[in-house]
Amino acid sequence: MTWLEGLQKALNYIEKNLEEKLEIEVIARVANVSAFHFQRIFAILTEIPVGEYIRRRRLSIAGQSLLHSREKIIDIALKYGYETPEAFTKAYRRQHGVTPSETRRGVGALKIYNPLVIQVQLKGAEPMKVKIVEKEAFTIAGMKKSYSFQEDENLREIPKLWEEVNNDGTVNELLMLSVGEVPGILGVCVDQTEIAGKDMDYWIAVATEEKSAKYDQLIIPASKWAVFEVHGPMPHSIQKVWKQIYSEWMPTNSYKQGGTISFERYTEDDPSSEDCYSEIWIPVK
Repeated sequence: MTWLEGLQKALNYIEKNLEEKLEIEVIARVANVSAFHFQRIFAILTEIPVGEYIRRRRLSIAGQSLLHSREKIIDIALKYGYETPEAFTKAYRRQHGVTPSETRRGVGALKIYNPLVIQVQLKGAEPMKVKIVEKEAFTIAGMKKSYSFQEDENLREIPKLWEEVNNDGTVNELLMLSVGEVPGILGVCVDQTEIAGKDMDYWIAVATEEKSAKYDQLIIPASKWAVFEVHGPMPHSIQKVWKQIYSEWMPTNSYKQGGTISFERYTEDDPSSEDCYSEIWIPVK
């Protein structure tokens, strides 16, 4: 089963179970990937977090129920996971711009999100520059923070971490430790979903051979890596390549993701420049 086939199965499962409690771990098993990879792939390919997609679909159906049925508002709220009328009204107004009572009276229009269907067009007009490299284990040193996928914490907080380290001089300190065949600043994602209470660790780090009393260290295990070139300004260019990886490259290659760590490598190029160069490293097997 390919990434895209698994994702479509997960979308079908979500649609059939919108009135039930949906758990990411179960959805990910349907897609035949870890919860960590499912949430990353989903956000990359659909451009919205899975939790937001589920909320949109539930509130879309709730709005249609209010228009076309006599079901009580509180019963509709409970059916789609809202424990209080207040919580339901707040979420409903945020999506539709009106309250549930106003919809029932025919006031306003609904903002309906239809079920997603994965459709991919494989194109050759924009070739991907990728190489497969074997690399021995190496050590990184840097700042590490743990994030949850709940309420999309990782998507909100990781950009704040980058802003912090760029402003307080941490990036410059780390670059002084950078040694080896993977130069530059690394943004490293580590799957931690098998550890209770954790979803992922995110590192802003450098490859180094030096001991550091100030920064945490992690050994990146020996692996075969698919290294994708990224050309252009951040963050658009790197987001575009991530989407190409999972929508075009992975479905058409014999390689599968092999490991719990992936990272982006940033050079010292101007991140706003059309000539900015960076890389995405994914372990493969």
